[in-house]
Amino acid sequence: MTDNLFQPFVLNETITLQNRVLMAPLTRCMADEELVPTQAMADYYARRAEAGLIISEAVIIRPDAQGYPNTPGLFTSAQIDGWRVVTDAVHHAGGKIFAQLWHTGRVAHPHFFKKSSSTQALAPSAIGVEGSVPRMRELTYQVPKAVTYDEITQLVADYSQAASNAIDAGFDGVEIHGANGYLIDQFLHYASNHRTDEYGQTPENMSRFALAVVDGISARIGSDRTALRVSPGAYFNMAGDNTDRAVFDYLLGELEQRNLAFLHIGIFDDAMEFDYLGGRASSYVRSVYSKTLVGVGSYSAESGSAAISNDKFDLLAIGRPFIANPDYVARVRAGEELVAYSDEMLASLV
Repeated sequence: MTDNLFQPFVLNETITLQNRVLMAPLTRCMADEELVPTQAMADYYARRAEAGLIISEAVIIRPDAQGYPNTPGLFTSAQIDGWRVVTDAVHHAGGKIFAQLWHTGRVAHPHFFKKSSSTQALAPSAIGVEGSVPRMRELTYQVPKAVTYDEITQLVADYSQAASNAIDAGFDGVEIHGANGYLIDQFLHYASNHRTDEYGQTPENMSRFALAVVDGISARIGSDRTALRVSPGAYFNMAGDNTDRAVFDYLLGELEQRNLAFLHIGIFDDAMEFDYLGGRASSYVRSVYSKTLVGVGSYSAESGSAAISNDKFDLLAIGRPFIANPDYVARVRAGEELVAYSDEMLASLV
């Protein structure tokens, strides 16, 4: 029933995956106090190297990108060296791994900016989000500073540098985190982008920052090693707007002209439907984007395999079951029962 999951998949002339099962990015907050990956993290990822591709937990591109405790970075030499231990371990175990590059935007918090000159979170517009920092509930979100033109230019450069650092650290490529209500996604939705300059108001303008990051990274490391995650359906740290669809119609049309490694849906549960998308986020993206697409969001191996067979997407990303089952691929291939995920598993890297 799931045989198609275990077929090799050619992303491009550079990268062939050993199967169609990806390990989805899963924030674990287990880096050390300098945001350097640890040996425990290297062991954790190596145990999951049978995935066709591991997408790392989100990795912050610079100090003011941080919105959660102990999330790893890719902007110091120590962090690059720490990630090299991780990528070496994954490659030694026969796997491939992309780094997911992250700036949290308005859900960053100045509490974490100890090594930055920034004193405010950055966002497209000075529009805050309600709530508090996960795992640090005493820290409530603040109203962000609307980024200037020069700051946008610097952000694009910092994304590109982080991608170059990822290659130096031994990653096979990068996935740009443009989803789930974080910085890039904040430019793409009308609820969070009220700009009146060349980065706001129209689909072309609102897509400008995302495309600049994609193009900057592609120029630096190659489009064959560059992927993007997007959330056309607003559902996390973001309110939806019926006019959002026009932004993604334009953005996805532009991405269609670029030879990215893949596009990845950002959704926790792909059964969610959005009126302005005409249904599921994955169905909408598939209808307007013809290249390699990664589906995710509460799929089992069986339902994901069926979706691939029905051309809903090309690759299946699995999240929490990979936390509970380091040998997820082997278990599914053998038809063995999976260990059920529980939140207690987040307390350690197993």
